[in-house]
Amino acid sequence: MADRYQNFKDLAADMKPDVDYRIRSEDRGTNAVILAPHGGSIEPETAEIAAAIAGTDLSFYAFEALKPGAHGDFHITSHRFDEPVAIALVGTASTAVAIHGRKDDGSDAVWLGGRATDLRDAIGQSLRDAGFGAIPNKTLPGVHALNICNRTRSGKGVQLELPRALRRRLAEDKTALDDFCAAIRNGITSAPTD
Repeated sequence: MADRYQNFKDLAADMKPDVDYRIRSEDRGTNAVILAPHGGSIEPETAEIAAAIAGTDLSFYAFEALKPGAHGDFHITSHRFDEPVAIALVGTASTAVAIHGRKDDGSDAVWLGGRATDLRDAIGQSLRDAGFGAIPNKTLPGVHALNICNRTRSGKGVQLELPRALRRRLAEDKTALDDFCAAIRNGITSAPTD
């Protein structure tokens, strides 16, 4: 389904903050930002997973639709996602890890994308070491320069696409969520600089 809005300005002209959508942001001054630009009813559980990865020490951002609707009602494609708080926060960091959702396709694997290839590969290896599937993302590679995950100081970030079944599992199983978050954080800390 096509997006209803091509940018945040158009969305904000029709929708009300804290009624139709909300923005959560925590600038903790870290080199990495964990974000979910399609949280709430857009790609369920992505904001909660991103918040869990960020914990209390990594910078965090989430845009969350508060009302149900078709996927395209609040979805702004990642290379058009220009919400000012997100742009400012991501722009202060050297990298970003964006958590996205995708439809189930019979695989529980996380699709790995983004321009920060060393970080992407380190996160992928860390996820596999923790027992999660992780494969290169050929469908939604997240390499556009304006993709929100790549709007960092370095111009590089990582985009992770999680299938719906995995997001449900992480929402219902705290041990699995803790293991997933630890794997992502381990990938961030172990990655060589791109």
